[in-house]
Amino acid sequence: MVKATPSAKNTRPRRDDLTVCMLSVHTCPLAMLGGKETGGMNVYVRDLAIELGRRGVTVDVFTRSQDDHVPRISHELGPTAQVIHVPAGPERPVSKEVIYDHLPEFAAGVTRFACENDRRYDVIHSHYWLSGVAGQQLQRAWGPSVPMVQMFHTLGHMKNQVARAAHEIATEQRLQCEWELMRRADRLVAGSPHDRTQMVRLYGADREKIQVIPPGVDLLRFFPGSQLESRLKLGLDTERRLIVFVGRIEPLKGIDTLLESIALMDKDENCTLGSECLSVVIVGGDASVPVEEMTAEMQRLHALRDALGLQKLVAFQGKQGQDTLADYYRAADVLVMPSHYESFGMVALEAMACGTPVVASRVGGLTYTVRDGETGLLVPERDPAALASALERLLRSDQLRWQLQANSLRAAQDFSWPIIADRILKLFDTVIAERQAVPV
Repeated sequence: MVKATPSAKNTRPRRDDLTVCMLSVHTCPLAMLGGKETGGMNVYVRDLAIELGRRGVTVDVFTRSQDDHVPRISHELGPTAQVIHVPAGPERPVSKEVIYDHLPEFAAGVTRFACENDRRYDVIHSHYWLSGVAGQQLQRAWGPSVPMVQMFHTLGHMKNQVARAAHEIATEQRLQCEWELMRRADRLVAGSPHDRTQMVRLYGADREKIQVIPPGVDLLRFFPGSQLESRLKLGLDTERRLIVFVGRIEPLKGIDTLLESIALMDKDENCTLGSECLSVVIVGGDASVPVEEMTAEMQRLHALRDALGLQKLVAFQGKQGQDTLADYYRAADVLVMPSHYESFGMVALEAMACGTPVVASRVGGLTYTVRDGETGLLVPERDPAALASALERLLRSDQLRWQLQANSLRAAQDFSWPIIADRILKLFDTVIAERQAVPV
């Protein structure tokens, strides 16, 4: 259960004058993290809505209903922020292509809710390309006075650059929609300077329309704590060095690179971090079902673990709630993100807020979050040897680990949600004023 407990340090002025239509069409911000379509974007939408609600902003988060047993309206995000599940197509998980076909139905459901509840929105904040398409339809319904701020979270062209299988490739439909949104949205939010550069280079987006505002981190949930207590709470070994991965179980997360790096460490006679003093925990996906019922990627990773002889070293723990994630971060000696692509990498920021150093691929937004040699270590992607070397270096040096921990904690403070929400609100005020200044 998400609890919107206000921070005693948050003394920002109230904004009772603002009403936001927030769109997260393909995934619900209340969903359990670590599933196929749940990750950083869910956290972003949820925590931003909570923080805006603390200021008195009215936030309606619209998402497509995937279960007719879930209440249509949820108030878990606080007194002025709510999640509305809109029926649009089958009320079950379906492909993005099917969702696209039902976007007019989704937009009609949003407009109906607004009419029945006498809602007049000041701004549309859309997340991911499907939400952007729905946002355009809502703009046409509500008229030119309502601006739209778009955040993609991931870009189709970037995913195509790292895709290794046909099903990982973004469709032409998605690429075309992203291209149009970059021209029609009032503003685009990039999670990092690298994200903005890719929008300009790959889509020809107007750099002046792109505002770099990184995601935030909930410092009320993610903060330092006792490593021993967290390990005991989670039932983890208290003696071994612990490497933790947190994220969706999909090819672009590079978990196979992590497994191969652990195998190198285990077999290296010069490495003192073998099977007797090392353990690896992978958090994400569904690890409780029989192997034959797992996703193709989870089956592949289990087979790879077994082929590498890592059954005693590597444990798949499945998806976990956010409060439990904080304990995994605190329990870890190092958090690993061997991704092939990350537009930002919120998991790294959460770990840093808990005082856990990060070893990550030198890709995308991770180069913005993880400062090499200062808050973590960066390595080339798809390079098990480089990853193994960085892990061994960090785990063998208490001094380096303590230095990275201290720097990570300081750096994470700049990403607190009150600070990030201030920047989002300033952007909202700007686009609203611009729209109001245009003659009708």
